Amino acid sequence: MMAETEAENRPDLKTDSGDESDDLSEVLEESPCGRWQKRREEVEQRDVPGIDSAFLAMDTEEGMEVVWNEVQFSEKKNFKAQQEKIRQVFDNLIQLDHPNIVKFHKYWTDTVGEKPRVIFITEYMSSGSLKQFLKKTKKNNKTFPLKAWKRWCTQILSALSYLHSCDPPIIHGNLTCDTIFIQHNGLVKIGSVAPDAIHHHVKTYREDLKNMHCIAPEYEGPGQVTTAVDIYSFGMCALEMAALEIQGNGEANVTPEAIKCTLESLEDSLQRDFIRRCIERDPQKRPGSRELLFHAVLFEVHSLKLLAGNCFVKNSYILPGNMAEEAYLPKTDPSKVIAEINFKEHGFMQWKFSQVGSIELEKFLEDVRNGIYPLTAFALPRPPPSRPRAITPELAESVKSETPEPMDVETRMVTNMACQMRKTDENCNLNLTLLLRMDDKMNRQLQCEISQEDNASTLAEELVHYGFINELDKDKVATLIEQHLRQGSTHMNGPMSPITVPSG
Repeated sequence: MMAETEAENRPDLKTDSGDESDDLSEVLEESPCGRWQKRREEVEQRDVPGIDSAFLAMDTEEGMEVVWNEVQFSEKKNFKAQQEKIRQVFDNLIQLDHPNIVKFHKYWTDTVGEKPRVIFITEYMSSGSLKQFLKKTKKNNKTFPLKAWKRWCTQILSALSYLHSCDPPIIHGNLTCDTIFIQHNGLVKIGSVAPDAIHHHVKTYREDLKNMHCIAPEYEGPGQVTTAVDIYSFGMCALEMAALEIQGNGEANVTPEAIKCTLESLEDSLQRDFIRRCIERDPQKRPGSRELLFHAVLFEVHSLKLLAGNCFVKNSYILPGNMAEEAYLPKTDPSKVIAEINFKEHGFMQWKFSQVGSIELEKFLEDVRNGIYPLTAFALPRPPPSRPRAITPELAESVKSETPEPMDVETRMVTNMACQMRKTDENCNLNLTLLLRMDDKMNRQLQCEISQEDNASTLAEELVHYGFINELDKDKVATLIEQHLRQGSTHMNGPMSPITVPSG
C-alpha cells in the first residue's frame, strides 16, 4: 500500500505493474566518478524528442534527487560523427545558469555497448508540469487569472531570451506545456532541452509525438530552423494557459480551426494580439523573446520595491543565510528610517523598519532571488561566454572508475568575500578563515593555519592550484589576505567584513 500511495502522489514516476516487491531505490548504475547513482524508478519524460529514458537518481554529494537521462544512438558510426558537436553543446548547457531553466549538472558518454549512449544529469522537478496544473484547474471549474498568466509568460520569455542570446543561440526545440514545470512557490522552469546535436540521430526522434500543434510549421520545410520555432511553441503554450486547453486538445490532433476558435474565445484583446503575433506562420513576422517582454499585455513599470529587492539580492551578502554567522551585518534598529518624503501639504513623512512586516519582506526577497519577478525592463541576464570545462566528458563504461578524476579547475567567479584571522592558543601562528560567495550563489569557506611570515600571493596561488578559486580572482583574494596580514594583532579575532567584488 505504501508503494501504491507513493506512485499516486508522484505522477511523474512510472511503475510497470502493481507488484512493488522490487526495491525502487536499488542502484542500477553509477557515474564514472561515483557521484550520481541511477535508481530503478523511471521518470516520465512526456514524449521528449531524443531522450530514450529517464530515471530518478541520487546526487551522493548534495544528498538530493536528480534525473538520469539517457540518449541512445542507433550505431557507433553516427555517434562518432557527432561526438565533438555533442561535447560542445553539452559543455555550454552545463554552464547555463538561469532561475527559469532546469539545471544541467553533468554528462558523460558510454561507448562500451553496441549502441553508444550520452548520459546527462538534470535537476529533478517534483511538483509536476504545467499541463498537469492546467488539467487540475479545469477539472475544478476554475479560471486561470490574467495576473498569473502574465507572471508565468514573463518567466518563460526570460528563459528563452537567455537561451537565444547564447553564441551560437540555443534553440529549445521542444517547448510544450509538458516540458514547462512549476514549483510550489510559483516559479516556472523550462526543461527537456533537446539539442539539435541529438535530435536526428536517435531512435525516438519525433516518433508518435503528442503536442504536434506546438511544432512550428517551418519544421516541415527544407530550410534551417531558427529561434523563431521556440516563439511559435511558446505562443501555443500561452494560448493553452489562457484557455486552460485548446479545444480538441486531447488524443486527436489539434486543428488550425480549433486554435483559431480558442484564440477568439479569449476576452482580453491585448492577450489575443500577443498570442497571435507568436503563432504567425511566417517565422520572419514573429517577434523575438526580448521584444515580446515589452508587449503591452506584459510590460509594467517596475515598482520601487521590486528594484530595491533586486539590489538586495544582487548584493547578496546583505541577506541573512547567505554568509556565515561571522559575516552577518549588525541587526537593524527598528526605529531606523527607511525612507522620508517631504509633502508640501503634510510636511515630512517617514517609514521605519518597524513598520515593515519582516515575514512578508523575507518572502518577497526569497521570490525575487528565485527568479519569480525578473527585471524585464533592463538588460536580462546573459549566458557566460563559452569557456572550456575543467574536465572533458568521461568516456567510460557506466560503472564506478577505480582511477580518481583529475583535479577540477574552478570556473566560477567570486562575487563576495570576507576574511578573518585569529591567534592560535598553542603558538604564534594564525588561523585564516576565508568566506567566498561564488557566482552560482554557493558559499565556500576555507580555513588553514598560517604564520605572519606567509606571503599572501603564494597563498592565493595555492588556492588556484588546488581548484578553490578562479585564476582571475587570484589578485583580489591575495589583496584581501595581505590587508589582514598587515593589520597584525591590532584587529585579530574581529568580525568579518564582507567585501563585494566588482564584476569584470
